[in-house]
Amino acid sequence: IVGRASRMVVKFDQAGKVLLTLGRRLEAVGELGSSGVFGRASGPPGSGVPGDNFNQPLDVAFDAAGNIFIPDGYGNARVAKFDKNGKFIKSWGATGTRQGQFNIPASIAVDAKGMVYVADMGNSRIQVFDNDGTYKTEFKNIGAPRAICISPGANQFLYSSNSNPTEDPFLNGEIYKMQL
Repeated sequence: IVGRASRMVVKFDQAGKVLLTLGRRLEAVGELGSSGVFGRASGPPGSGVPGDNFNQPLDVAFDAAGNIFIPDGYGNARVAKFDKNGKFIKSWGATGTRQGQFNIPASIAVDAKGMVYVADMGNSRIQVFDNDGTYKTEFKNIGAPRAICISPGANQFLYSSNSNPTEDPFLNGEIYKMQL
């Protein structure tokens, strides 16, 4: 589960036993970090602190090797990668509009080849990276994706929501189906 407010990602077994915890809850006396922002490093805005100090994570995805990818999206603008045991490997991204930068990375998915797809909601695009975080391409003209998923099987498809705001809440629920 991803707890945006608790700033944690927790893995359970089928019996409900906690197997892995990434991140931690805020201290009772206030937020931690430089500039008074929890998870803020000295790097570019939104780059966060290397590791699992999240600032409102939004989703989680796994590759075939069990690596864990977490978009740390509202307070930060990065993707954090961990191995299957929860050891921090790397993170990439910062706040912005350029390739590899994000404005609310809201959702994430990994395809069968290990490519990482990030729903960059605030920039109205999906960015695609290799498994090490190297930018490959992006998809635009799909609205403001809030959620994405990739179907299983040999012929995979990418599904993306369009969360463009409208005056009528029943008119903004589109789903896009795209071939990888």
